[in-house]
Amino acid sequence: MGQRTMLVTAHTGRDNAVRSARQVAEWLITAGIAVRTLKGELSYPGAEEVPAGAEAAEGAELVIVLGGDGTLLRAAELSRPAQVPLIGVNLGHVGFLAETEPDGLADLVVKVVARQYTVEERMTLDVTVRSNGSVLDSGWALNEATVEKAARERMIEVITEIDGRPLSRWGCDGVVCSTPTGSTAYAFSAGGPVVWPEVEALLMVPISAHALFAPPMVVSPASVLAMELIVGHETSGAVLWCDGRRKVDLPPGARVEVRRGALPVLLARLHGPGPAGFTDRLVAKFGLPVAGWRGRTREDAGEHA
Repeated sequence: MGQRTMLVTAHTGRDNAVRSARQVAEWLITAGIAVRTLKGELSYPGAEEVPAGAEAAEGAELVIVLGGDGTLLRAAELSRPAQVPLIGVNLGHVGFLAETEPDGLADLVVKVVARQYTVEERMTLDVTVRSNGSVLDSGWALNEATVEKAARERMIEVITEIDGRPLSRWGCDGVVCSTPTGSTAYAFSAGGPVVWPEVEALLMVPISAHALFAPPMVVSPASVLAMELIVGHETSGAVLWCDGRRKVDLPPGARVEVRRGALPVLLARLHGPGPAGFTDRLVAKFGLPVAGWRGRTREDAGEHA
């Protein structure tokens, strides 16, 4: 087997993220693991600096990310083409995608060095923008693809479609199409349901729709969701955002199609995948009240022993 290699990336706007990234690089190099960093982001003696392009993660074992969810979403742009797992240390606010908090940094490195981690696939979205029948743009998202109004004072008018059949026409601020991973992000803020990562589904969640029927919807992962912009002087221009990072201006009459992504994003987990881990994450990240929970009593457990 060749030498193990890991890409370490960080939110350079946070001093604590840069310091932590250098600490991680030091620990990994001491353990005999080769370290890559991105040019112009951070440097460390003994680490190889590579351009921040599609080949940055090629051949690496892991991409270790220090920052918030935005930093992890940026790193996913590097890791997804190479199908290399990401593992995150939360140095942001909620940090729902991260695996550990700063006080768990040393433990994370110890377990990574010992290969004590599992890898899970997270569904992505492939997004196509069409105008007058021709493809105008295409992209992808891990969390969500959102069609939304470009001007604050006006709404947009859209016809939504599921699997080639029209569903409804909404005057709204926008429509969020989300993965289960994104169900705790923008879709959650728009009133969508929380979906456990093991559930394979697509979500369509309208934003402030002026309509009798405009609930959040959970759709088959094999479905194709579409939104067509209605041309009219009463509505504003619209934009497409993928993960809140990549923006496409939409012309009047544009059609946005969303389907399950051909390539997943891989996430490394220290505490194996499963519903219990996600439930604990929800409680911790949202500060949910669970005082008084007793779980199964000894008597209950004895009945099924």
